[in-house]
Amino acid sequence: MSTAIVVVGADGRMGKTVGNLVTADLAYSLAGLVDRAEHLQALSCAGCPVDDNLEAVLPKAPGAVIVDFTAPSVSLQSARVAASTGHALVVGTTGFTDAQMGRLRKLAEKTPIFWSSNMSVGVNVLLKILPGLARTLGEGYDIELVELHHNRKKDAPSGTALTLGACLAQARGWDFGKARRVSRDGITGERPKAQIGVQAVRGGDVVGVHTIYFMGQGERIEVTHHAHSRENFAQGALRAAAWLAGRTAGKIYGMQDIFSQI
Repeated sequence: MSTAIVVVGADGRMGKTVGNLVTADLAYSLAGLVDRAEHLQALSCAGCPVDDNLEAVLPKAPGAVIVDFTAPSVSLQSARVAASTGHALVVGTTGFTDAQMGRLRKLAEKTPIFWSSNMSVGVNVLLKILPGLARTLGEGYDIELVELHHNRKKDAPSGTALTLGACLAQARGWDFGKARRVSRDGITGERPKAQIGVQAVRGGDVVGVHTIYFMGQGERIEVTHHAHSRENFAQGALRAAAWLAGRTAGKIYGMQDIFSQI
C-alpha cells in the first residue's frame, strides 16, 4: 500500500523535488499540493488537489502524511492544522527559534510530527559516530565546523551545522549555547578550550557541505559531508513519511528513531 503525501511549499526547490520523487515511486502517491496563490497555476496539472490553504486540501486526503520544507512560521501553521486534523507531519525546515521549537513540541503531543535539520542518511550516521570521535580524541583537539550553502539560503549557521555542533558539545559535556562561536573579528584573544567555532559560507548553487575539524598538536582530522543534490534530503523525508504513518503522537520524532529500529 502506498503512502499518500501532501506537499506544502510545493513550488519551492525542495517541494518540487519531493513531488517529483513521489510521482516516480509507486511506494508513494501524491494526495495534494499547497503553495501561495501566485504559484498555483504552475501546479494545476498535478492531478491532485491544489490549494493555497492546507485546511482545504486535507479533507480530500485522509490518512496522508504532510511534508513541509518551507519556513518556520509556515511549518508551525502546518503543524497547527495537522494537530487539528490528526494528519502526520514531516518537517524539514530549519531556522526555528527555541520558542518556535517549543510550540512544535507541544503540537507533537496531539499528532505525530517528525523533524530533522537534515534528512540525509549520511549526516545522521555522522551524528552517531562523531561523539565517539570527540570523546576518544579528548579535549586536546579543538573542534571547528564550517558549512557551505547556496546564496539563497535564509538561515545561518545551517540547521545541520547547529545539530552537529550540539552533538559534539554534548560529547564533551559542554553547553553548546555557551560553547559555540559563530564569528571572530578583531582582537579575540586565545581560543578557549571549551569552544566550538561554527562558520557559515554562502555562494553559488552549493547544495550543502559540512566539514568538522578536530585539530590537535601536529595533526588535524577532517570529516566532510557533501550533499550533491536535493534528492538526498527528499528521499530521507519520504522515508520518514512512510515510517511516521501510523505512529502515535507524544514527541517530535527524528532520524535517530528510524535508525534505532534498523
